[in-house]
Amino acid sequence: MVEYKKDKILSELLKAVSDTTRRSLLTQLCQQGPSRVTDLANYYDMSLNAISKHIKVLEKAGLVSRKNIGRSHWIEADLKKVRVVNEWFTELKSIWDLRLDKLNDILQNGENDND
Repeated sequence: MVEYKKDKILSELLKAVSDTTRRSLLTQLCQQGPSRVTDLANYYDMSLNAISKHIKVLEKAGLVSRKNIGRSHWIEADLKKVRVVNEWFTELKSIWDLRLDKLNDILQNGENDND
């Protein structure tokens, strides 16, 4: 059950950052800190509604949080869930390291057989 939950989170995160605009929004929020939705929209050649939809995808994935202050919506990066992606890449790297070590052993033993 835990693996399924991690896999679901990983899929949501990767889907959320698969879009160039969403990656850009997330980068901008990390660099500049919390920002109003209207200020974020000013950086892009698209409607406020379109930016809001991108932000909602990031929110659903847990990569940003929203705080309403009066009529302003402030968006802030929240990268706690990114560790799931990092863990997955670490697992992939360890698998490749094992495969490369095995290949190295085969190559070294194969060279010794020819002596």
